[in-house]
Amino acid sequence: MLTHAHPDHAGGLKRMQGETGARVMCHGVDAPFARAGKAPPRDRRRLSARVLGMMSSKFEPCEIDEDIADGQLLDIAGGLRVVHTPGHTLGHVSLLHEPSGVLIVGDSLFNTRGIGFSLAPFCSDIPLSRETAGRLGELEFEVAAFMHGPEIRERARERVREFIARRLGR
Repeated sequence: MLTHAHPDHAGGLKRMQGETGARVMCHGVDAPFARAGKAPPRDRRRLSARVLGMMSSKFEPCEIDEDIADGQLLDIAGGLRVVHTPGHTLGHVSLLHEPSGVLIVGDSLFNTRGIGFSLAPFCSDIPLSRETAGRLGELEFEVAAFMHGPEIRERARERVREFIARRLGR
């Protein structure tokens, strides 16, 4: 499952596919970027994003076996719900494992020095990234698993909702 087509998430995917034969799923908006081996464009409203955009964001192109969409319930590990959270990339997804209550936030939120928004220079649409991260607080989950930073096992939903309320005024 590819949450989005950035090199730090898709960079080793081609090799992993070759070694394991694994099928790969990705949101339909990011799938063409993964297949081309190039990250989606960054938000040009920010100088740091424009500077980073001048650097290579290529990775080895990989096969996407299935395009996924918001709300889709995947028959994986007893049920994995796709939650489209665009902004970090326009096809970014978070994933909710409903049976266990584990939310994989992808890069919608980071937990490196406490919960925080996705780093702006790496976003395709900074305001949209912050707005759609707010969707996560509406979900029912017990554990929040971050791609960047440790998981939260205690009061995860409450802590995510508190962060969103503070930062987005909800």
